[in-house]
Amino acid sequence: MQFLALIYSSEGSEDVTMSELLQQYADFGQRASAAAVVEGGNALQPISTATSVHIRQGKQIILDGPFAETKEQLGGYYLLQCKDLDEAMMWAAQIPTARYGTIEVRPINDFG
Repeated sequence: MQFLALIYSSEGSEDVTMSELLQQYADFGQRASAAAVVEGGNALQPISTATSVHIRQGKQIILDGPFAETKEQLGGYYLLQCKDLDEAMMWAAQIPTARYGTIEVRPINDFG
């Protein structure tokens, strides 16, 4: 079963230096890859690079930045292959940002 682990945090809220954080993510990636859990994932550029698109009354509206005004922003994701939600949550808890941000775990719909 596939799950998307969405990584949310407030920019600048890291509890370690950037080089330490990158090493923690590399370590997590190695563990998760060795367990054949990670099927993909990426870090996103800062929210200052985001653009939101809306269609209202047939007209396209383009806004700079994310759609919602929140303290935490989506910073990246992992696509996980796990036997069930419990296993997906066990892996999500090991994502370094879980210490100071939020990891949202959502099952992927299988319409097949």
